[in-house]
Amino acid sequence: MIPEAHVGALRVLVERLAGEPILWALTGSMSFALQGLPVEPHDIDIQTDAQGAYALAACFAGRVTRPVAFSGTEAIRSHFGALTIEGVAVEIMGALQKRLPDGTWEDPVDVALHRRWIEVEGLRVPVLDLAYEARAYRVLGRTARAELLEDWLARGRDG
Repeated sequence: MIPEAHVGALRVLVERLAGEPILWALTGSMSFALQGLPVEPHDIDIQTDAQGAYALAACFAGRVTRPVAFSGTEAIRSHFGALTIEGVAVEIMGALQKRLPDGTWEDPVDVALHRRWIEVEGLRVPVLDLAYEARAYRVLGRTARAELLEDWLARGRDG
């Protein structure tokens, strides 16, 4: 079940970004819940490109809780930032890269290549494809999350 505040925050995001030249898509638990998986989202995660991360933050300048900046860990790096919309934390990830098993960094995620559109509460919402998400979680070593997605996809998206 998706909390009502999350639906409200999603509406604000989609309506504000309509017509903006920003390539973006939902990822993580909010995306999964909207696509029918039995998970409860605690925040909203957005993937975009580097330019989009800064542009997205500029669209919500009064709601920025962490300015967008390039940073990373041993496993992942991106232009990260955060907002709060309708009391909901919104994480921004721009030009996300994952470290590969050989120690090199993959190319930044091409959001356009993995994005698909769904209808939610009368809104057209961009989300990342679940098969792509499963592969991405495997690269990050997050096996349980990858298996959740793979199992759900194998069952034919019927929960």
